[in-house]
Amino acid sequence: MIKNKKAKWIVRVLLLVGTIVSMFFVPWILVKAWILPLPDTIQEQVDEAIGHGFDGMIVYIDQAGEPSKFYTGGWKDRKKKIPADPKSLFKIASISKLYTAVAVTKLVKENRLFFDKTLAYYLPELKGRIENAEEITLKMMVQHRSGIPNFTDNPAFWQNEQENSKDALEFALDMPASFKPDKGYEYSNTNYLLLRRIMDNVLGYNHNEYIKEKILKPLKLKNTFFSITEVNLEDVMSGYYVGYDEDFKENEYGMLATAEDVAIFLRALNDGSVFGEGEQEIYPYKYNHGGLVIGYQSLAEYHKDIDAVVVQFINTTDFEGYEWNLSQISINRIVKILRKKN
Repeated sequence: MIKNKKAKWIVRVLLLVGTIVSMFFVPWILVKAWILPLPDTIQEQVDEAIGHGFDGMIVYIDQAGEPSKFYTGGWKDRKKKIPADPKSLFKIASISKLYTAVAVTKLVKENRLFFDKTLAYYLPELKGRIENAEEITLKMMVQHRSGIPNFTDNPAFWQNEQENSKDALEFALDMPASFKPDKGYEYSNTNYLLLRRIMDNVLGYNHNEYIKEKILKPLKLKNTFFSITEVNLEDVMSGYYVGYDEDFKENEYGMLATAEDVAIFLRALNDGSVFGEGEQEIYPYKYNHGGLVIGYQSLAEYHKDIDAVVVQFINTTDFEGYEWNLSQISINRIVKILRKKN
């Protein structure tokens, strides 16, 4: 008994020492954001987050039994001193993967795509260019279990990211697989680039039109777009990168939407109303997602215990990833405030 107590005491001391040592390697802004007393209101939390260095922020809350609410802080446009506008369009980046996954699921239910068919079946020209193309299935790509390298992990891609995005697949070809098909998990943008190409080929037209007809129109999402070329730039929230004065608003990063539109879609995804008969049962992907591109980071979450959708847009990013960590701390605190109110 004495030995057990002594052993437990030693373990606790070691854990404490390890924690203290590790804190010297954690930016204090993250520690501060995490340990500050929880505010009483969401607006206070938004203001607190802006105080940590974010340029601008939009939060949208859709909780059952309550009116939907917007919260904003900071700037929509820092240079022009335009305050954050809750109705601004925002570059939602990888949140768009949810729309793609739903569209793929609908095409599978229509027997126009098949989850068990391989990459080589749909894109035979990639045999020998993507390792294991004959074994990687459509479902593995949807779930990031293909082992296909992520083109954004290739340093050469970032030498001219806007130009290289036009042929991004080139930065994943002839690379060794990260793992054998279905034997691991690795988030890879290449999976969804390929899924979109496959949809285009099967449909015979741009998959964006299919998403528009099958998802956006039924949900009446009139403020969701596929490219910066489709919108008025004045309606788009500016995007900033720590250490640079440049506004990244004009860069092409795919889908844009208002926080409200994203929230409507996310609730429909989680309650199943975005699906037709038999589709939700075969849907193989996530129900929450985040997005990150230069100048823009977004989080869209549904919390079943409080029946609430929370969408958070922040227009500040950095190289080290501290801003992303701060955004996660912020949305977690917002959810805690909602739970506390419940």
